[in-house]
Amino acid sequence: MRAMVFDGTSASLRLDANKPMPVPGPHEVQIRVHACGVCRTDLHVVDRELTEPKLPLVPGHEIVGSVTAVGSAVNTIHIGDRVGVPWLGWTCGICPYCRSGRENLCDRARFTGYQIDGGYAEYTVADERFCFPIPAGFSDVAAAPLLCAGLIGYRALRLAGEAERLGLYGFGAAAHIAAQVAAFRGQKIYAFTKPGDTQGQEFARGLGAVWAGGSDTAPPEQLDAALIFAPVGSLVPAALAASGKGATIVCAGIHMSDIPSFPYRILWEERIIRSVANLTRQDGEEFLAIATQVPVRTTTEAFKLADANEALTRLRDGRIEGAAVLVPDAAIA
Repeated sequence: MRAMVFDGTSASLRLDANKPMPVPGPHEVQIRVHACGVCRTDLHVVDRELTEPKLPLVPGHEIVGSVTAVGSAVNTIHIGDRVGVPWLGWTCGICPYCRSGRENLCDRARFTGYQIDGGYAEYTVADERFCFPIPAGFSDVAAAPLLCAGLIGYRALRLAGEAERLGLYGFGAAAHIAAQVAAFRGQKIYAFTKPGDTQGQEFARGLGAVWAGGSDTAPPEQLDAALIFAPVGSLVPAALAASGKGATIVCAGIHMSDIPSFPYRILWEERIIRSVANLTRQDGEEFLAIATQVPVRTTTEAFKLADANEALTRLRDGRIEGAAVLVPDAAIA
């Protein structure tokens, strides 16, 4: 089979046209990949900001495909089923975090496209317990960003609480989904983009933002909460300064540049800074049900599998509106 492989020697992936087909273990299913989202976490891996990948590695953790084989102990998924595979690929089930409903913090967790080969390939395998059925209303390409951008955005929204005025910093794949869910819930969305990014601001307004401006601009009202999707530590004090008493600032990325020092007065009055780590299977079940109700409409740009490096470069440069998606088995004009 064909796969794009990261070997750790450069930030570019190489095409392996003869990679052996993955064989499912007892609890695993083999999946023919129809679409795989290109996530900023993949950039953090190839740019060596996440430092513990298995090598060589097939990246990709927003996988949608059809099951082509099942392991001997699989009993909930069948050949032909369409499934999605997220970042969280395996947990131990016995540590204190797993036993208290916080499997996203499992000490021994393994992650798709990081410690487990992912979806930048024609086929992959995944633990059946960490696969989700994909709602029928979503095409393969449209569903792919739901598996991480959507899930992390949903978890961040949940941890932000019942905010009426919600700020979204960094209006990319995750924010463009979170904005639709927040608007469905009746929240007022204030979108912050790179200064001068008028196209991104117009994109945000088209998805329901009541205001959109540069991250160096104060919103017209104080925020009740803010979700920071851009991996830029200086946005934390900016969001605090833009927020009212008791506001929650959620850092929603797996990696962020250092947060600069800031005066205590902008944290005082019971403002909260917290992070989001990974996801739980319950998050996935809840979010996919809500995504159908909204219904969420993902904005995507499709790339051939061999063009994964181009997709990563354009994502790094901020030249993707919505989400990039690799389509391994299609000829894209």
